[in-house]
Amino acid sequence: MGLVGLFSISATISTMTWNAFFSNPLVQVVIVIVVAYLLNHFAGRFFKVLVHRIMLKHRFEVAADRKKQEQTVARLFQTMASVLIWLVASAMILSILNFDVAQIAAGAGFLGIIIGLGAQATIRDYLAGVFILLEGQYRVGDIVTLNGGGVSQQTSGVVEDITLRITKLRDLDGTLNIIRNGEASIVTNRTFKYSSIVIDIGVGYDSDIDEVEKVMNAVGVQVAEDERYAKDFKETITFLRVDNFADSAVIVRALGKVAPARQWDIAGEYRRQILKAFKKAGIEIAFPQIVVHTEAKK
Repeated sequence: MGLVGLFSISATISTMTWNAFFSNPLVQVVIVIVVAYLLNHFAGRFFKVLVHRIMLKHRFEVAADRKKQEQTVARLFQTMASVLIWLVASAMILSILNFDVAQIAAGAGFLGIIIGLGAQATIRDYLAGVFILLEGQYRVGDIVTLNGGGVSQQTSGVVEDITLRITKLRDLDGTLNIIRNGEASIVTNRTFKYSSIVIDIGVGYDSDIDEVEKVMNAVGVQVAEDERYAKDFKETITFLRVDNFADSAVIVRALGKVAPARQWDIAGEYRRQILKAFKKAGIEIAFPQIVVHTEAKK
């Protein structure tokens, strides 16, 4: 037997060894799981890049809106791809283990009908999740209020995650609220495209309203030109109107428009500066007072 024969025998034994190894059902199951995991991982990255390129072709007023929409739409496709990949992987594993996949599918279909009758709420959650994601009712990063069926059940916070079944909101206290999508009957999005600043201030009845308007507009320009906030302004905060006559004050209203989620910081700075400006101009910010009239005895 020559050297060639030895190599031939060695190759044959090696092939038989590998064939025996890969014909082991346990090995095949592990391979399917690993491949499914890798496909799931790369599918997530693929859809993230794909959605990013598609969104670049659409015009958004605010760059942050594009990013939110990218995250939300990509999450939808990633979820759908993940479900499909693992369903196929599960079917392959059952087949490897010599289960009759067709029979199981038929039984699962019948069982699904029974379960479906008792899981209508869950189905509603998934359908609502699809519409939330496709319609862009709110996106990851938005600040929203979700009404769960009654005024007393409102929940507000920053959207941290959206799946087909649930939405996760983080409130100001740091509490994570998990709401089923089918329960969000009314959605209030406070950061969609832009946010408004509405400021009501009470001034004394003896105040010169023209002077009040002048000072409020000047402060609005001052805040809009501040380098910390200039990029966030869409419309400068300006005097709108005399809004109401209260018991101890004339209520004047100012209105502005800023980038999403920036209204609170900017409104706080505007109030801070208006307090200084009113004090300098001698304009009184009204507060509740009681005037007592006494009658002199005759």
